[in-house]
Amino acid sequence: MLKPSYPYYLANRPVAANADLAVTDKFTGEIATRVALADAAAIDAGIAAAVEAQEPLRAFRPYQRQAVLEHCVTRFGERAEELALALCIEAGKPIRDARGEVSRLIDTFKAAAAEAVRLGGEVLNLEISARARGYRGFTRRVPIGPCAFISPFNFPLNLAAHKIAPAIAAGCPFVLKPASRTPIGALIIGEVLAQTELPAGAFSILPAHREGADLFTTDPRLKLLSFTGSPAVGWALKARAGQKKVVLELGGNAACIVDADQGADLDRVVERLVFGAYYQSGQSCISVQRILVHASLYEALRERLVAAVRALVAGDPREERTFIGPMIDAGEAERLHGWIGAAVAAGARLLCGGAREGAMLQASLLENVDPRLPLSAEEAFGPVALLQPFEEFDDALRTVNASRYGLQAGVFTHDLRHALRAWDALEVGGVIVGDVPSFRVDTMPYGGVKDSGLGREGIRSAIEDLTEPRLLVLREA
Repeated sequence: MLKPSYPYYLANRPVAANADLAVTDKFTGEIATRVALADAAAIDAGIAAAVEAQEPLRAFRPYQRQAVLEHCVTRFGERAEELALALCIEAGKPIRDARGEVSRLIDTFKAAAAEAVRLGGEVLNLEISARARGYRGFTRRVPIGPCAFISPFNFPLNLAAHKIAPAIAAGCPFVLKPASRTPIGALIIGEVLAQTELPAGAFSILPAHREGADLFTTDPRLKLLSFTGSPAVGWALKARAGQKKVVLELGGNAACIVDADQGADLDRVVERLVFGAYYQSGQSCISVQRILVHASLYEALRERLVAAVRALVAGDPREERTFIGPMIDAGEAERLHGWIGAAVAAGARLLCGGAREGAMLQASLLENVDPRLPLSAEEAFGPVALLQPFEEFDDALRTVNASRYGLQAGVFTHDLRHALRAWDALEVGGVIVGDVPSFRVDTMPYGGVKDSGLGREGIRSAIEDLTEPRLLVLREA
């Protein structure tokens, strides 16, 4: 069970300033716990502490930063079931999915611990002409400075970890604003970090209302803003961020292509499509939203996919057999339910699902959806997928690209030429061949183009954003 209340963390220390933020059980709708809410003064103090911690943290040796991260790995493992239950309650995440996210939290900190002692540089050949004779060049990477992080509700542990762990590995102090609807996971990370020897002020974890958190974006003392969330909010923050570096991991309406040569593998393809589209109720920016199937396989795949989706168990996320839990709130479920209704009214065919009760939306599958409608053109961010046939592979590629988003795409094909063609042609950050676009390993470069964002997550990639190259040139006497 959750504690009755949780403090926020200001300059490495817990502060039970109030209990103003009510966190609900997303399945029952009841208040599960209360959290201290940071005001502008607390956020300002956190930023000031991060500025003061900059030099002590730069002096904190790589092996010391590694020890902090390894401590976290150990403690997260010891508290794994507690963390999973917290996710289950605050995010409505089915318990099996919650345990999977805890394992990814641990993987992310493990990877960051390894990278903490690998930060190096280059030896550069400067003697490219006679005038540079006798000059030698070297680079090393140095921390960018105090950072602001804003993490989303859908992966409260893992996506906070993808900001926190690389920052510690790189030696950057930070202030983090977790999502107000799901702050518990980040606060437990803060509790574990507070047990370490990180220099005072190295971190603050401060739940705050969006309207009271302008300093995360606008304060010039911060050298980088990393935001994960919706495109509308992300681009607005970038416009107000001033001169600081900005990294944005935004949304998507991910597509998956099923090529003509997949007939013998349809059962496996369907299994992966179901996972990709409906895992954690579709509330992932790389959830399978658009499924493009070669016309020769379309009817057979549709029949199997409908049967598989209808068989999904929905209900209490605490139950081991539950696959579909609630969406984050009834308002989001109502929005998506309305999009489904609008698509059907415009001529789409509802193959299964479509009903809603509160925050619970049935796993839904449609075909013949007008690509101009929100259900196709925008990010659904819920348990819905759309089927459509194609005749030519290049036509499928063009359909995938006809989107304002470009995060990841999946391609089921055995044809190496088609795999390479997709890699060349698809306007996305990552092409996943032989699987759904929902696949992610926490060390791989992850991010998108177009309205899907700027920069890349993944430990090594994030460290590159969190550090700057510093050049040394030596001239021989």
